Amino acid sequence: MGERGLQRDQCCVNSGLPHHNPGHLPTEISEAFTEFDRDRDGYISYKDLGECMRTMGYMATEMELLEMNQQIKMKFGGRVNLDDFVDLMAPRLLKETAQMVGVKELKYAFKELDRNGDGTLCTSELEYAVTQILGEKLTKEEIQEVLRDIDLNGDGRVDFDEFVMMLSVR
Repeated sequence: MGERGLQRDQCCVNSGLPHHNPGHLPTEISEAFTEFDRDRDGYISYKDLGECMRTMGYMATEMELLEMNQQIKMKFGGRVNLDDFVDLMAPRLLKETAQMVGVKELKYAFKELDRNGDGTLCTSELEYAVTQILGEKLTKEEIQEVLRDIDLNGDGRVDFDEFVMMLSVR
């Protein structure tokens, strides 16, 4: 069967390009989708949508996430393939493009600040990050307060998602 005969949910996920938009899919969308398609079946769950969007630098409101999750549950049975994900994200990303910082740049910045390379920022790395980003020297107490505010999972460290959230509320 030729490529034209492929069904919509059999899109060429491995190529990173949906059949209806060849050559125009931003790398960040396909990379984010692939990262959250953990079982490599060509779908991601509505439950992963918010986190996946954040890896692309898009900070959806709670209302947006609720609406998108409902749409995915009703239209797609709770899972979305790359084509449908692009259809959901494209209008939002186009609207936000001018304001967004690319995922690659954010990941690069995070790696630069993650001095020990463990994938999280500890207190001393956070202190360095805040100094670099804000250009201010904060006290240990202020750093602890920043950590409490942005440490969403309560592990005492800042992971990449929390780092992105920190930058988006700045």
